[in-house]
Amino acid sequence: MMTKKILVVATVLTAVVIACGDKKNAQSTASDQHATEPPPGEAPEGMVWIPGGQFTMGSNDPRSYEHERPAHMVKVDGFWMDETEVTNRQFKEFTDATGYVTVAERKPEWEELQKQLPAGTPKPHDSLLVAGSLVFTPPKYAVSLDDYSQWWKWTPGANWKHPEGPGSDIEGKWDHPVVHIAYEDARAYCEWAGKRLPTEAEWEFASRGGLEGQPYAWGPEFMPAGQYMANTFQGGFPVTNTAEDGFKDTAPVRSFPPNDYGLYDIIGNVWEWTSDLFNVNYYSELARTGLAVNPKGPDKSFDPNEPLVVKYVTRGGSYLCANDYCVNYRPSARQGTAFDSGLSNVGFRCVKSVGSGQ
Repeated sequence: MMTKKILVVATVLTAVVIACGDKKNAQSTASDQHATEPPPGEAPEGMVWIPGGQFTMGSNDPRSYEHERPAHMVKVDGFWMDETEVTNRQFKEFTDATGYVTVAERKPEWEELQKQLPAGTPKPHDSLLVAGSLVFTPPKYAVSLDDYSQWWKWTPGANWKHPEGPGSDIEGKWDHPVVHIAYEDARAYCEWAGKRLPTEAEWEFASRGGLEGQPYAWGPEFMPAGQYMANTFQGGFPVTNTAEDGFKDTAPVRSFPPNDYGLYDIIGNVWEWTSDLFNVNYYSELARTGLAVNPKGPDKSFDPNEPLVVKYVTRGGSYLCANDYCVNYRPSARQGTAFDSGLSNVGFRCVKSVGSGQ
């Protein structure tokens, strides 16, 4: 995924950086996990218990993306998880209490930009280095799906309080997930709340809700009995979202049924940050270890498409995932997102370990 900072410079230079088991057994597995590791006490407010267990992480399905493979065995300990994505209302409580300013609200520093750009890239005029973020802006006509600069636009003044840029606001969207959140913003909120970001393994285990081996968080079918189970994109991406699921962009949390662990919008709505660095080789390394216990991600980030950019794993897909483009509304789906990126479809939720402050 393109970074905010790269797009600032790319805009100035008039160039764009292009990246880019059956149900019965599954239900039995979920039941067994609940039975073997019951909640260790009363749930913290707004959180649900995710029992520890062993599961198959990733996917060998030929329809999955290469960076979801190979599937490998993982075991995680039990933990508490926010039942919803962090909302605008919750994030405002944090900023009101701390005075925190998000990455999207800060003027980019040229010294930091240079680290992610080819040597010799000329410095733009200071007046062009302004705070902002990436906003989904659907084109008016069909475009190549290989060039997502056609629908992601660098927008000065866009941030969590102004998600579409100057003139927009979040009035009436207090229960929507907060967006335009960079990795350090999510970390700062979690620390303030006495929580932390989930590891990638914890996130996938939780998203499956105990349904081992199922393609979706709710079972084998994308639309069981014709019902939409998550906020995704319907129509011809990226031009026309018919909003058959009721929403053209983000939806209020709890708009769709929870999974079997009681987690709302764990799939769709917005991508969610995890604490793991993104490395395309990491799954192959884990698979060679046998059973990985509480893995915490690779030591270094690596995406061959953007080798200079530090990325963390985001999970769950978003309201922009579509059948004809990005089929990421699945528990095993993953992507690397630049640590400094704020986008209009990226948010987060927190977790809390048992017996610790976080």
